[in-house]
Amino acid sequence: MKTREDIIRLWFGMWLEGKDKGIIDIFTGDCLYIESWGPQYCGSENVKYWFDEWNTRAKVLQWDIRQFFHKENQTVVEWYFHNSMDGGREEKFEGMSLIRWTEDNRIEYLQEFGCNILRYNPYGEEGISESGNEDIKWF
Repeated sequence: MKTREDIIRLWFGMWLEGKDKGIIDIFTGDCLYIESWGPQYCGSENVKYWFDEWNTRAKVLQWDIRQFFHKENQTVVEWYFHNSMDGGREEKFEGMSLIRWTEDNRIEYLQEFGCNILRYNPYGEEGISESGNEDIKWF
């Protein structure tokens, strides 16, 4: 389990530094990576292309690992994410990634699940949303 956790920490660290430190080595050539809002990348070369391109226009400011869950060839990692895009827009959300591993500890499948950190009671007084925030988005 430690090896798998180290690989995940390496992946998150690459984003924090904006530097590829072995994407082709940690993902299989035919991997599938699905982001929480829909984009998907097939193959390690496409994951690398996305990583390189994204880091030309944005910066990951924080990507904290909260905990890991392991079962057979799968790992779930719970995390908190914060980034800044060119132009000043920032995004913050919580999430989990479901990861499937090969026997040699390479990632063959990774799917992210996002959760908005702007919480609100949709059944506040008189059934009206208490958020008062039009920025609440669905992933």
